[in-house]
This record gives sequence, structure tokens and C-alpha cells, in this order.
Amino acid sequence: MPRRPLLVLTALVLALHWLVLQGMPMAWDSSPSLPPAAQVFSTRSIAPTPPAAAPTAPPAPPAPARPAAVRKKPAAPPATQHAAKAATELPPTPSAPPDNPGEVPPPDAVVDTAGTPTSEMPEKPDADADAVATAPAPDASTPAIPSPTVPDNPLGAGVDISPPGGATGPAADATSFAVRLPAPVRLAFDVSGQAKKFNYSASAELFWQHDGSRYEARQEISAFLLGTRSQGSVGQITAQGLQPERFADRSRSEQAAHFDHAQGRITFSANTPQAAVGPGAQDRLSVFIQLGAMLAADPGRFVPGTQVTLTTASARSADRWTFSIEGQETLDLPAGPLLAWKLQRLPRRDYDQKAELWLAPDLGYMPVRIRLTQANGDFADLRLRNSGPP
Repeated sequence: MPRRPLLVLTALVLALHWLVLQGMPMAWDSSPSLPPAAQVFSTRSIAPTPPAAAPTAPPAPPAPARPAAVRKKPAAPPATQHAAKAATELPPTPSAPPDNPGEVPPPDAVVDTAGTPTSEMPEKPDADADAVATAPAPDASTPAIPSPTVPDNPLGAGVDISPPGGATGPAADATSFAVRLPAPVRLAFDVSGQAKKFNYSASAELFWQHDGSRYEARQEISAFLLGTRSQGSVGQITAQGLQPERFADRSRSEQAAHFDHAQGRITFSANTPQAAVGPGAQDRLSVFIQLGAMLAADPGRFVPGTQVTLTTASARSADRWTFSIEGQETLDLPAGPLLAWKLQRLPRRDYDQKAELWLAPDLGYMPVRIRLTQANGDFADLRLRNSGPP
């Protein structure tokens, strides 16, 4: 076949293919860029700009050899830096709190109810000592704040005698007063009262006897259908008056308080907590005779408005009782009219028992009327009917 026709045929075929290809749209016509999978990134290092030449300085001595510098990696974007820091840093370890070096222990941690010291406290850890050593010195211009003091157990206090108008000067202690005990006697009382809204009448007797060194006091109240309740106190007689050793309270069963003056404590048969005992402490029966003995020895000292505070124990607990000297009254009693000094216990709490006491000089300042009132309104009023030898 001749060469010329063949070249013409070939040219026609190529021209026809070009026209067909020009009329068909291609998938990448709309986007001249390559798909993401086909994109290629290339990096190159840019040398940092050399620092400006420092001014000429006098030659310095040669520095010791230093390890070769480690080439730092390029800084990461801020988000990457924060993520890397959070991933590599450990959370701070919380420091243990100190053992409250400034905390003042409560009073019962220093002296318990029996007046005995508690066990020794463990030593502070070394960390506390280091903290104190590194603490800044206080500013001299700032006034120092005194540390709170732990008060003494008030039950271990003695007898306080406060004159009218009160808190001027220190209160008297248990050795600053005299006593004059009454002669042995038996006192009989008529009793009226109320118990759980039920009014009742009863009779009572108070026996008092001593031999100059020891004493015994006993009181009994008997009521029809209510039975008998008795209280008794025994102990020694000292220069400061009565020093109880045992106080008993009996109705259906007996409970008792035992005074240990050598150890400075009172224990109770009811297994209630021990209490401290100080000079002049009394029980709920001996306290009436002790107050009368104090007035008999120095009546001019106990003018109206004077207050006498002393520890008083029941068969289950002890408390500080304060009596106020109210003045003289003439009582109309079953035994007849009698002049008496009225004393009143000042309650410290809403539920405290109120006690009113009348002491007659003609009977050696023995009680001729006793009125006890409970917080719920129950009361017992003892009024002298007669007196005689025990």
C-alpha cells in the first residue's frame, strides 16, 4: 500500500478520536486539584537568623567545658503544647494537714470528770517542727493574741461567797469562813405537794445527830398510796463543817454517791460518770445543815443579796449550786410563828430544780421550811410541825 494514503488515514483516525474526547466531561473537570489521598507534603528546614554581633568586650577567662547543646525541636502549636503538658505532668500531691498544732484541747482532754490527768499526748511529727522553724517571725507592730486557757473543772472548786453587788475581788475559798453546828434534833414536818398533776399530803421527819467528829442526817417522806422516800448523809465534821462520805437516796431501790476526798472525786453506784469534789462540797441533804451552820457562825456576814456557791451532789451526779440570801421572814407554821432567814437556790438552766429554804435562829439555824419545785411544776412543801430530841 502506498505510504501517502496510509498517512492520510492515520491522520483522520487521530482527528476523530480527539473530537470524541473533547465532547465527554471528565470526573476531575470540576476540581483541578488531586484527591486528598494523592496530596503530597514536603518540608524543608530554614536556618535561623544569626544573632547580631555583641560589642567587643575584654577577654574573659576560659569557661569550663560544657556538654554539647541538644538541638531543640520546633515549637508545637499552642493546642499541641497544652495537650502534651497535660499528658506528661503529674497532679500535685496534696500535703497532709498538720495535727492542729494551735488547737486547744477541750477541758475534758486535760482533766476528766474525776479530776485526774489524762494520758500523755503523742509527740508531734517532724513535719510540724519544720513548719514552725520555717514560719516567718511575727510582726512586732501587731499585738499578740493570747492563747485561750483551759478552765479548771468547776466541780473541784471550793465554796464561793460573793457579797451583794457581787463580782468585786476574788471569791472566798472553803477555809475563809467559820461554822457552828446545831445540836442534835428531830424535826417533824407536814408536807403538801403535787406529783404528775396529782395533789397529795404527806408527813416527813428530819433526824440530825453528831458527836463532834462524825455526823448523820436522815430525812424520810411518807405518803398514803405513794410509799416512802428517804435520803441519808453520813460523814466527818471538820473545821469547815460537814464533809460527806456517803449520800443515799432510796425509793423503790437505793442509789448512792461516795465521796473520796483524798482522790478529789465522787463515784456513783448508778455507774454515771465520776465527778470532781473540792473543799466544802456537800450532798442534797447535808447542804441545808451546812448553810445553817455558816449563818449561825457569822450572821452579820450573810446580809441580803449575798450569794453562796458550792458543789452539791445527788445520788447520780454533781453540780454547782448557788444560794442567794433573801432576808428574814416570819413564817406561820403548824408549829407556830417563827422568824427565819430565807435562802433561794438560783437555777442556772431551765430544767434545774428550784429550792427555797428557811432557817430559824431559834432552832440553831436548822431548816423549818423547805420547798422544792421541779421544772414540770411538781413540788413538795415541808413545813415544821414540831421538834424534839432525836
